Amino acid sequence: MPSTYITKAGQTVDLVCLDFYGRTRSTTEIVLDANPGVAALDPILPIGTVLVMPDIDIRPAARELVKLWE
Repeated sequence: MPSTYITKAGQTVDLVCLDFYGRTRSTTEIVLDANPGVAALDPILPIGTVLVMPDIDIRPAARELVKLWE
């Protein structure tokens, strides 16, 4: 179930993702998609902007093993 986040002074969407998810990689675009119109705001979001924070699997993706010799 998605959560909500209320922005603080000086926050951008990527800083919100860092604060909420603990990372920005693969989260910023998802949050922007879940909050239509937020990208049209100033890069520094107004204080008190309510953002929908979707459930995102925050485990790191497994890296593919590269074999140098077979």
